Amino acid sequence: MTFEGLADVVRGQGRQRPEAPALIVGDRTVTYGELDARSNSVAQAFASAGVRRGDRVAFIDRNGAEFFEVMFGLAKLGAVGVPLNWRLAPAEMAHILTDCGATVVVVGADFFGHVETIETPLSARIVAIGTHPRWPDYDEWVRQHPATDPGVVTGPDDLVMLMYTSGTTGLPKGAMLSNANYVCKTSGVEGPWQLGPGAVSMAVMPLFHMAGSGWAFAGLWHGALTVVLRDVDPVAILDAIDTHRVTNMLVVPAVVRMLLDTPHLATADVSSLRIVVFGASPISDDVLRRGVDRFGPVFAQVYGMTETAGSITQLAASDLTAETMRSCGTPYPWVQLRIVDSDGLDVPSGSVGEVWTSSAQNMLGYWQNPAATAATLTADGWLRTGDAGYLDDAGRLYLHDRIKDMIVTGGENVFPAEVENVLMTHPDVADVAVIGVPDERWGEAVKAVVVPTAGTRPTGQALIDFARGHLGGFKVPKSVDFVDVLPRNPSGKILKRAVREPYWQALDRPVG
Repeated sequence: MTFEGLADVVRGQGRQRPEAPALIVGDRTVTYGELDARSNSVAQAFASAGVRRGDRVAFIDRNGAEFFEVMFGLAKLGAVGVPLNWRLAPAEMAHILTDCGATVVVVGADFFGHVETIETPLSARIVAIGTHPRWPDYDEWVRQHPATDPGVVTGPDDLVMLMYTSGTTGLPKGAMLSNANYVCKTSGVEGPWQLGPGAVSMAVMPLFHMAGSGWAFAGLWHGALTVVLRDVDPVAILDAIDTHRVTNMLVVPAVVRMLLDTPHLATADVSSLRIVVFGASPISDDVLRRGVDRFGPVFAQVYGMTETAGSITQLAASDLTAETMRSCGTPYPWVQLRIVDSDGLDVPSGSVGEVWTSSAQNMLGYWQNPAATAATLTADGWLRTGDAGYLDDAGRLYLHDRIKDMIVTGGENVFPAEVENVLMTHPDVADVAVIGVPDERWGEAVKAVVVPTAGTRPTGQALIDFARGHLGGFKVPKSVDFVDVLPRNPSGKILKRAVREPYWQALDRPVG
């Protein structure tokens, strides 16, 4: 089937395969026909509330069927879905709701308190998933409206989703994603992600993030059955794989490690898995080796960002070796990559520069933020990722780090990811963040903040000596601190700013 936009996914599958299962949520199975009809009623409910083409509607809840009903319903109206990170504090939610000008907010019971805190200054109507003393109940509200498709037709460049960035530094920005962005990316990953009507896909990453919703939309786009899990729970993940014979899933490396460390794995049947896509942060040699030993050669690594509607490169499971595992793979056939210097000029193969990308996946821009848009999108269609990396002679992309996270020590540039990748090969290192800390002599000194592998007690000196055997002297950590856990955002990326802050609090010039 050929789709022209996000709304066509449920329209097309619902009309051509109405009895085929689309979602499994808990004990409930939703067919494509039911999802099509339900999203029609949702669209009519929003229309009755005054939502019109181009209006923004926010969604705040954990993973569930309601997310898909709302997003497809809005797409059928030509309205814009705004999934909010439910881990944000109320004030942070208020910023996004105000920034996007949400006309309606759909909120789950777990987050009633958040919205009540910020309700007064909001002009949006609030609809509750669950029972609330003042807000209308979502299910009752939707049931009052007919399952009639409003029939709005949108174009390739029409805004369909407003996905706010994780905000690891500064306030989140709304990446404007169009029908064309989704058509390009989602239609193209059928082969790389092994999707189709026979696939059973798991949606377990938070749906407010591209790794969650982008993956789930891709499964539905290609007719797969999608098993939706409300939270990241390793036992629930393993039970779902076993019970529903899951074939495809996307997780971050931290979740892979959680699964491997779960006793339940010993008896779980995971033989149905044919591809496990991972990304967002590096994976350690130990975790990947253990993962392949237990799950089989099913791991595929991807690289992308919200601004590119998800992944733009992939290292296939068949290409994942000890030599290539640090690579993000090659760009999809429809994606172009450049590595450029500070003047925007291409650098030779093997040289580090900023990664630029061009494809129909690139966002329209940032919502009501022309300055940030101009700083990210070039006039001739390239997107500056802000990531530093290089291409090898085979066209594989290797990332070093975010350019803003680069450490300048004694006039030398150190990319933390390069040091982290070395330390993560040490068996006593479960997780690591490398940062720059104040140093009177060098300006900044390289520090490693390490989470030890369970049952080990490595010393800082041992890890420093290990790194010295693999890195130039100026890149070797001058000190090592040990912690129980590193802060990460919902996409699995380490919050470097939070790691750095304690070391720079007393100084006037923080980094990053």
